[in-house]
Amino acid sequence: MHIDIAGLPPERIIFETSPLAELGLALHALSEPGHHPGLHGWATATSAALEPDLADRLHEAEFLWRHTFSDVFMPFAGVRGGDGRTGTTLAEDLDILDKLDDERFVSAALEFTCTSLYGTGAPSPLTDTAMRDRALHMAAARGAQQLEFTQQLLDDPGAVRGWIRRLLEDCDQAFFADTWRRAQVQLVADARHKTELLRHKGVPAALSAVSAALSLDEEAGRISVDKLTQGRTDFSGSAGRAGLTLIPTSFGWPHLMVLHAPGWRPVIHYPVHRPELPSPASVELLRLRMEALAHPMRMRICRDLARSPYSTGELASSHGITPPEVSRHLAVLKKAGLITTRRRGRYVLHSLDLTVVARLGSDFLEGVLR
Repeated sequence: MHIDIAGLPPERIIFETSPLAELGLALHALSEPGHHPGLHGWATATSAALEPDLADRLHEAEFLWRHTFSDVFMPFAGVRGGDGRTGTTLAEDLDILDKLDDERFVSAALEFTCTSLYGTGAPSPLTDTAMRDRALHMAAARGAQQLEFTQQLLDDPGAVRGWIRRLLEDCDQAFFADTWRRAQVQLVADARHKTELLRHKGVPAALSAVSAALSLDEEAGRISVDKLTQGRTDFSGSAGRAGLTLIPTSFGWPHLMVLHAPGWRPVIHYPVHRPELPSPASVELLRLRMEALAHPMRMRICRDLARSPYSTGELASSHGITPPEVSRHLAVLKKAGLITTRRRGRYVLHSLDLTVVARLGSDFLEGVLR
């Protein structure tokens, strides 16, 4: 994922908080608690306290936040002629959402029906018959409830928009107002800290503090985000003044999301750093490790190295292959960061890095969810 910022003045890169964006991720955590093991307690208690009517309405609209994180939760990035600023309260964010035109609102709400076309600037299903048919077809695959909701949204977007606003306002009253009061302090402090880093130490330092998954090619003026998703955008979206917005979230980990819809202001929605969270493994490193372990001989070698350090000659004798063959397998494992080596006299001993191997499952899950 790449964001072109060549020529963008640093003052147009801003860190802000957004109650609406945080509510979107809170709703996602309620519907997909398996993605957020650190939030199980909050999710269980919040779900148990929901009134049945509100729980039913949330289930009806969960396509907005469960399988895809809809851009309707960041309307400040899509309001044509807007200033690109978020609201300080949920009510202000919802007022900004009301300013989003119907075409952009509907396209963002139906993101789950056109994820493969997200970065192409596909026409609105409100005006394009083929896109409307596609949206209805994809919604039908998700069930009758999704199809009915999509049909209503396409036939009367104004009525559905009002329904969604009331739903989010009811969420605020039921649980989110208290949640936001607790989360806001940390998020505001994080945004302020990153702003100071940007002002005093520059863009590279600020991005480095956001996430190890972000990198900056200063010569090319390009931010790269280490995700399995592919996409490209730049700071000159037609909505609002040109720029880039970064929004911290306390509910987001392991997700690191990039709004890169054509014509929208690019946004990086990043989880705030917590000391107990491991640094993310890069997608490339994850690929190397999984490919290294896919070979049956390397799996057998790992079985030995997990039990005790072995020399190349010992491994060759144990597995009935030549020392050069062992060396080639060890080189692959070492490049993937799966083994360590140490010298004992004239022998070089190899060991499996058990800590790294033990993290493979969580690294994979984080990588695909990031």
